[in-house]
Amino acid sequence: MRLALTGAGGIVGRFIAEAARAAGHDLVLLSRRPTGSPDEHRPYDLLGPPPPLGDVEALVHCAFQHVPGRYRGGEGADPAGFRRANLDGSLRLFEAMRGRRIVFLSSRAVFDGYPPGTLLTEGMPTCPDSLYGQVKAEAETALVAAGGASLRATGVYGPAPDHKWRSLFDDFRAGRPIPPRAATEIHGSDLAAAVLLLLQREETGAFHASDLLLDRHDLLAEVARLTGLSRPLPPRADASQVSPLDCRRLSALGWRPGGRELLLRTLPLMI
Repeated sequence: MRLALTGAGGIVGRFIAEAARAAGHDLVLLSRRPTGSPDEHRPYDLLGPPPPLGDVEALVHCAFQHVPGRYRGGEGADPAGFRRANLDGSLRLFEAMRGRRIVFLSSRAVFDGYPPGTLLTEGMPTCPDSLYGQVKAEAETALVAAGGASLRATGVYGPAPDHKWRSLFDDFRAGRPIPPRAATEIHGSDLAAAVLLLLQREETGAFHASDLLLDRHDLLAEVARLTGLSRPLPPRADASQVSPLDCRRLSALGWRPGGRELLLRTLPLMI
């Protein structure tokens, strides 16, 4: 399949690009600058028109413009510019690909307005409480009309120079205090597998992608075991306050994430 991908330079996009290459897909990367990969590159900016896409069979849209290091609150001091890039830019891209398969990387942030501890199912109305969540939810609504699928993901982990736990591990090594936290996580390769699965299907609407409910206490205990460090572990968080994603639509299609076994195999590559 000739596949266009936005956001290939990001953490999630890199996992998807790697999986797509391994599956034999022909990649066209849409970004402002080439990523250095051997794939074809076409200049693209969320604030501008889409590049020519007539030869592309499907699109995976991961690009998102935000303040560095922030998604919720990623609009900074420019909420109007944030909407123009991430909502209007996405809608132009969806329209350019109308009639072909589209998979859009959304977020659990579309549900942030629900009380803590709510089981989040795919059929629930969205309830965002941030501009980030609003933009994702509105893009999802538009994508339904274009016949695409949205993938709402939880936190994504995996080996990368700028992986999500780098500063947490640095704080642990240095013996700095670490606040308790529990959250749902998914390995980037499992998220990429979900994307490739949806590209082969005709189902539309929202799908959830999540795997582990992970407490920092347990994560850092494993880091301590692997490194031989003796550092204070944070207290356990109240897991009942986490709102998990129900992933039954992906599960029904045969998707199976790697769970704790994959986490344990991956951690040595991230330390």
